[in-house]
Amino acid sequence: MRSKVSVIGAGNVGATCAFRIAEQGYADVVMLDILEGVPQGKALDMLQAAPIIDTDALITGTNDYADTAGSEIVVITSGMPRKPGMSRDDLVKVNADIVKQVTENVVKHSPDCIIILVSNPLDAMVQMALHVSGFPRSRVLGQSGVLDSARFRTFLAQELNVSVEDVFACVLGGHGDTMVPVPRLSTIGGVPITDLLSQERIDAIVERTVKGGAEIVALLKTGSAYYAPGTAAAQMVDAILLDRKKILPTATRLEGEYGINNIVVGVPAKLGKAGIEQVMEIQLTSEESASLKKSADAVQALNTVMGI
Repeated sequence: MRSKVSVIGAGNVGATCAFRIAEQGYADVVMLDILEGVPQGKALDMLQAAPIIDTDALITGTNDYADTAGSEIVVITSGMPRKPGMSRDDLVKVNADIVKQVTENVVKHSPDCIIILVSNPLDAMVQMALHVSGFPRSRVLGQSGVLDSARFRTFLAQELNVSVEDVFACVLGGHGDTMVPVPRLSTIGGVPITDLLSQERIDAIVERTVKGGAEIVALLKTGSAYYAPGTAAAQMVDAILLDRKKILPTATRLEGEYGINNIVVGVPAKLGKAGIEQVMEIQLTSEESASLKKSADAVQALNTVMGI
């Protein structure tokens, strides 16, 4: 019997995520949206692609949360997308209300599920979902670091003309302008990038990584990134459903780790059947620790705006 995963939001990110999960074949997918016909139409299109990619996963589109009942994992992508000139922080009030309502419905119908947030501003939305659901931190997490590290890896691979498979990139902190790429711990085939690139080039790549989402928003003119974010969320679903014990950068509420309490930021975590099974603590330099604390402070400022 296949697992059941629900994706809330049938926009570009949600649809990409749903299709990536379904094509693996180990989970049936329910895609929900408030717009009538949109999730149904996209689900039918995906279902008709199933014979081509050889998957028997059932893909269902709906406007009714009752159809999501009993989901093992729920991915929340709902929210207003970022527009040109808009920072992730500008989204907080609008998307906090959306995530609150979605989380209430998710908990009502799937009280034992694991929730993965993709909505922006990501870290604050994870905090809101934790607050509303009452779930332990192991069952409410955010997708951001997988995407941010993928962007870092992409730019490094292009710079050094190597396979992305040989690139490891460490990115900590909040999803946005205060993220903390850590070049010292980023490697190409095990060799630190600090041994392969000048500080000037590293700084330029770090800057592009931090502004990776904004770069795509500016190019698209309308809308924001979706292939990479949707695929990144699907990787987290994969790690949890298949109990892979995979170490992935994950937005989670810290409880003393890194000297931070009750604030959601991105750090490496082991993902398995129980959700977040272990938060991995990395020895940071004083400068890196200060940057992570600054990132946490930025998230706390948004929490204050949301009143939680």
